[in-house]
Amino acid sequence: MNIQSIYQLYSISSGVEINSKKVKKGSIFVALKGKNFDGNQFAYEAISNGAILAVVDNKKYVRCKKIIFVYNTLYFLHQLAMYHRYRFHHIPIIAITGSNGKTTTKELTAAILSKKYNKVHSTKNNFNNHIGISLTILSMPIDTQISVMEIGANHEKEIEKMCSIIDPDYGYITNFGIAHLEGFKSIEGIIRSKLELYNFLKKKIKSCLNGDDPIQLSNSKGMKRYIFSEKKTTDINIEYLWTKNSIKSILSIKNKKIVSSLIGDYNLYNIASAITIGIYFKISLKKIKEAVEEYVPNNYRSQILIKKNTKIIVDCYNANPTSMMKALTFFNNIQGNKIAILGDMLELGFFSNNEHDKIISFLEKSNINIIFLIGNIFFNTKKTSQRIKKFMNKKNFVEWIQKYSIQKMDYILIKGSRKIALESLIDLI
Repeated sequence: MNIQSIYQLYSISSGVEINSKKVKKGSIFVALKGKNFDGNQFAYEAISNGAILAVVDNKKYVRCKKIIFVYNTLYFLHQLAMYHRYRFHHIPIIAITGSNGKTTTKELTAAILSKKYNKVHSTKNNFNNHIGISLTILSMPIDTQISVMEIGANHEKEIEKMCSIIDPDYGYITNFGIAHLEGFKSIEGIIRSKLELYNFLKKKIKSCLNGDDPIQLSNSKGMKRYIFSEKKTTDINIEYLWTKNSIKSILSIKNKKIVSSLIGDYNLYNIASAITIGIYFKISLKKIKEAVEEYVPNNYRSQILIKKNTKIIVDCYNANPTSMMKALTFFNNIQGNKIAILGDMLELGFFSNNEHDKIISFLEKSNINIIFLIGNIFFNTKKTSQRIKKFMNKKNFVEWIQKYSIQKMDYILIKGSRKIALESLIDLI
């Protein structure tokens, strides 16, 4: 079967699945392989669970007519997604990448666009890698009016590859922070990687740019740009009203004050970029204000929970040196008694110890009353402050907190990498 024939089958299917246990009746199962699994082994199970077709790249698993062989199932998945995008090239796609703030910016942008468009498609969950992007494209209904897609990466040329799959019309880079250094090797590698989006978009319609970011400005010359900044000479002039004692992110545009439920100054650019994209697509400021102020963060990103009069800032969906330092700087400026519960920052490779030491140095000079550090990397750092308590793992911390409990505070910050899953501690506080 060629890609056109399979696509015809896909067009009447209930979608594409890569997990045989999640197969829906009438879906297509694509058998992918990873370090610890081989999806080919589950092709027949997928058919038994209701799939109308299973695609494998190992001939020995072709056990019935509904199972077909291709030379590489991942390449096949990319090709099927590209074909779907080609068929619906008229649907505008906005691609968002960057080291921090991708998901928040994507969700805000989708919320704003929904004030004008009835059918806004966007990346679900964390489907932002080369597999997730393909599944996201294939989940785009034919009546989609506009789509917002998040692109993640942990090594160079990955964003370039994903752009070739989704063929975005517009794009925005949130920032160039220190993240995934294990794959990128250096900050220069991070910058080159993120700029792959702008390089792809040079012949496209427009890119949204943060005019306060010199890296973006200098590397986007010659592009069709739509720039926001505090400078009045840019396309969109935004005034940031956040102060050191503020918790919520507040800004103003054309004298219209917008108060977001998002916290801290580090979310201001995320909000500003989503507003700028909304203005470009001719959405009224009234509707934009409604969308931003209605948006409530979830998934442990910049959430505020209140328990026993203590405000718990839950920002533990992920962490890297840039996002950690921004969160701690914001937290340090808040007035009141404070506790920080921090987990290891992962995927930093050779730079890991040094980056964790930098966080420790900041904490030692901070005004945070008590600091709990969780994870093997933090545990092996040097510390001098009596305010810092270290635990090898989360289990050890849980045992300590059940024995001693945490004293009452005005604020608690919880932040760490996704694999540390610090949100499980919320009920113990």
